[in-house]
Amino acid sequence: MQIIFIVIVILIADQLTKYWAKQTLEPIGQISLIGDWLKLTFTENTGIAFGIDLGGQVVVTVLSVLATIGISIYLYSLRRKNIYYKLAFACILGGAIGNLIDRALYGRVVDFIHFDLYRGYIGTYYLSLWPIFNIADIAISTGVAIMFVWYKRIFEPELAAAPSDSTPTAPAVQTNEESQN
Repeated sequence: MQIIFIVIVILIADQLTKYWAKQTLEPIGQISLIGDWLKLTFTENTGIAFGIDLGGQVVVTVLSVLATIGISIYLYSLRRKNIYYKLAFACILGGAIGNLIDRALYGRVVDFIHFDLYRGYIGTYYLSLWPIFNIADIAISTGVAIMFVWYKRIFEPELAAAPSDSTPTAPAVQTNEESQN
């Protein structure tokens, strides 16, 4: 139940902010919040992360559907795992579904949060250091970050609980009464 609630909250926040971006930012293009450093910039991404194109919209959509189904099945199998694990995968699933909804409805993902850390030339090479992203991308990145930050709490309890063939067993100790019988 916790997983479903987290996924729904992410989906609602993601879809409402994307709707707002389409209605407000698409006609004007951009709103500057903190100079040129933080802006809300409307863009639509037809590829996957960072605009990488893997062979067109159909391929990207099919891969997104398969990944979402795989994560959903895996999350269902985690019913008894710890909260950090569930939280991480719920964030990833919520973000994946949010971006999948965009692909299904528009054929591309709406992005609008824009940190412009550096944009310019280094020699003759033009460099822009940060992609434009959305709430779904934040959720996916947060899920991955949870796995890294709380790695020991997520994965090591499983390792500690797993039986090991190399674990030495203590020899049986005989009590005085047993030795007299």
